[in-house]
Amino acid sequence: MPPKWPRKPDRADPAYRKLEDRLNFAVHVAAFTAFNSVLWFFHGFMPGTLLWLPKLTLPWVALLAAHGVWVIAIASYPSAEATPDKPSS
Repeated sequence: MPPKWPRKPDRADPAYRKLEDRLNFAVHVAAFTAFNSVLWFFHGFMPGTLLWLPKLTLPWVALLAAHGVWVIAIASYPSAEATPDKPSS
């Protein structure tokens, strides 16, 4: 069951942005797993036919790892109240 958001989704909401970024990463992992598992499955049956497969998989793994590091370790989601652009009321 997908997560439910308790209020109207707004990209300016830091908690929503964090959830959206993590869901996008999960979709990236799922796409990588689905495509590569099928391709490597057929590569096992027909060795020597998909010679370009490692050249696809290795850069994709690197991009997936970079995406994961960004989403999990680097990305910060400051609250809207902390921005100096907004006047306080």
